Amino acid sequence: MGTRTRNFANNILSGGTIDGTDFLSGAVAAPNIANSSAVNVDSIPSISNVISPVAGDPPSPAIGDIWYNSVAKKLRYEGLGTGSWASGGNMNTARYRVGGAGTQTAGLGFGGSIASAQPSTTATEEYDGSAWTAGGNLNEARRGLGGAGTQTAGLAYGGSPSPSDANITNLSEEYDGSSWTAVNTLNTARQTFMGAGTQTAAFAAGGYVGPPGNTNASEVYDGTTWTTSPGTIGTASRQGAAAGTSTAGLIFSAATAPGSLTSVTQTFDGSTYTTVNPVNTARRGGAGSGSQTAALFFGGATASPGYEVHTEQWDGTSWTITGNLATGRQFISGAVQAPSTASLGFAGYVPGSTSNATEEFNQGPISKNFSND
Repeated sequence: MGTRTRNFANNILSGGTIDGTDFLSGAVAAPNIANSSAVNVDSIPSISNVISPVAGDPPSPAIGDIWYNSVAKKLRYEGLGTGSWASGGNMNTARYRVGGAGTQTAGLGFGGSIASAQPSTTATEEYDGSAWTAGGNLNEARRGLGGAGTQTAGLAYGGSPSPSDANITNLSEEYDGSSWTAVNTLNTARQTFMGAGTQTAAFAAGGYVGPPGNTNASEVYDGTTWTTSPGTIGTASRQGAAAGTSTAGLIFSAATAPGSLTSVTQTFDGSTYTTVNPVNTARRGGAGSGSQTAALFFGGATASPGYEVHTEQWDGTSWTITGNLATGRQFISGAVQAPSTASLGFAGYVPGSTSNATEEFNQGPISKNFSND
């Protein structure tokens, strides 16, 4: 019948060592094979034919690589370490409820309010990985607006042009790296909603639409037109966070009413929202980045209120606590296209004032044993 490969998962002992007595090589008697159709099994390969032995660790392993360290006598793999935040260059103008787009080394921040109860701004700033510089102004000043895309192909949509949350716009604008151009408007004017994506594949979910309050409606943008999606987010809410695109989106944690928060996470396939595992700490006014299967959620405020430093990482199934922000703040903004392992957070509201602080999140690879360490 030939050689049959065996799964060695149950041969890994505490500390990452291998049980060398349990048929790592040699003959396996046919009666020991549970599947009665597997007859005349002559042998299984030695571990060296399955996993490469290395005298130490390989010099540059890739994420997911597995090897046997013959010096330490450990089965090891390349995974991700715990991420952490570090200070970046401050924005030129402190503000909050800013639209965010781009990546960690090519970020984009636009609009927002410079102080509480002050009019919104049209100012745009671009980040190069170390410093912010002025970009082209928005055509309409607003705060609580959505952001999508990159530094050279950005999208701004919705928001509130004045300190009054009841004054809401449906205006959309596209950015080409130097100037903003008005494009087709949202179907529903809204602000402080959940939105993310690219300039040609963005979405807007929920948000505040004026009296009587929040909406559960969703719409998607294809680079030309906004179209109402058939699915809704279930519970009308605002001030949540999002990641992904219009066909593979993720929304998480929001306010359903003043002082009432939800930890619900939902995936979006372009038409339907599906509830999945919730965040660990429900907050409002947090920010997100990444994709539907690898997202980052940071900042915000609890119902206390507490200005949150907490950061959570989504792996496609569940949220895990990771490194804290240095400065806790609500209505923080993020570079929505940044991956969950190299994200960017900026601006926001801290007790009594707005912030111009920028922080960079990084999570590098690390070699680990197959054990609890």
